[in-house]
Amino acid sequence: MIPVIFRFPSRPIAFSLALLVASCGAPPQQAAPPPPAVTVENPVKRKITDFDEYVGRFVAIDSVEIRARVSGYLEKVHFTDGQLVKEGDALFSIDRRPFQNAIDQARATLAQQRANLAYAEADLVRGQQLVRDKTITEQTFEQRQQAKRTAEATVQANEALLRQAELDFHFSVLRAPVSGRIGDRRVSPGNLVLGSLSSSTTLLATIVSYDPIRFEFTFDEASYLRYERISRNGTDVASRGKGVPVSLKLIDEPEFGHVGRMDFIDNAIDRGTGTIRGRAEFRNLDGIFTPGMFARVQVPASPPYEALLVPEVAIGTEQVRKFVYVVGPDNTVSQKFVVLGQLSDHLRVIKEGLLPDDRVIVNGMMRARPGAKVTPQSPGSPPPAAAPATSAQK
Repeated sequence: MIPVIFRFPSRPIAFSLALLVASCGAPPQQAAPPPPAVTVENPVKRKITDFDEYVGRFVAIDSVEIRARVSGYLEKVHFTDGQLVKEGDALFSIDRRPFQNAIDQARATLAQQRANLAYAEADLVRGQQLVRDKTITEQTFEQRQQAKRTAEATVQANEALLRQAELDFHFSVLRAPVSGRIGDRRVSPGNLVLGSLSSSTTLLATIVSYDPIRFEFTFDEASYLRYERISRNGTDVASRGKGVPVSLKLIDEPEFGHVGRMDFIDNAIDRGTGTIRGRAEFRNLDGIFTPGMFARVQVPASPPYEALLVPEVAIGTEQVRKFVYVVGPDNTVSQKFVVLGQLSDHLRVIKEGLLPDDRVIVNGMMRARPGAKVTPQSPGSPPPAAAPATSAQK
């Protein structure tokens, strides 16, 4: 028998075979993903005026309580509750017959006193000749002079009584002293109305004007000082000078679409609240503004200045600080903390922390990190093409 001899490969050859076997079962290596794509924009330059917002309420320019000047029984109501009335329109009628009787009586009494005056004047003329002829004494003549003066005074008093009777007759019809919207009647026909000569007059209705209308609000002492200093620097912003434009919106409106003008700032700061009262005037052609209604008003708080603005979506929050992501020349992301201003046309004013040539990330902030690389794109540019597949991915 011939013996069989097995020869094992040497150690280097065995190790090479092991590596070949291991490499056949290992997964292929994938290429590193490209930097994420983000949209960048330069800040928008725009002339901006800062505004302060306040809550206030509307007040009527004219608000009148309709009360009778004479007492009597209410005869008729000439309006419908809540309607618009014009100045001079008849509102209420009081029974005029007693006032007509007073006029007739005053006229009769005046006629009687005028007759007495005419007799006294004629008697005085006769007395002048008689006193010259020594037919009557000086004392009698002076008595006739006194009678004439008394008759003249009585005539003047009765003329005044007649005028008052005619005035009471005129006051028996109550007319609208101003144009506006009248409320509901407080007294029905047939009730006794107490006039101004009584201790307690009767309130019949109220009228408030509606166009134009005023809007009152209060602001603090710091704001007042800022407005005053701005106005003294030569710009008419919320100063005591009338005509400063302001804008207003109601509670159900998204924009400040109503434009009015400041017409008054109070002359003293309230000691209890530390605020001062301001007032603006608005047109109310459609009558939507009602006295007592709440609204928000914007008041200019600075002269116009050049500002940088970025979209609201580009602003992030880190605890109490605000920041934006900026892409540098080497496409590296950096974080800049900024100071925000007001919102203008869906853009946020940046007061500090940003330069005009900064490329701010406005879309894709979630894919960016400080210190990481990104692929910046302009707004509206097509997305980047996908990276070609490697042989291993195939």
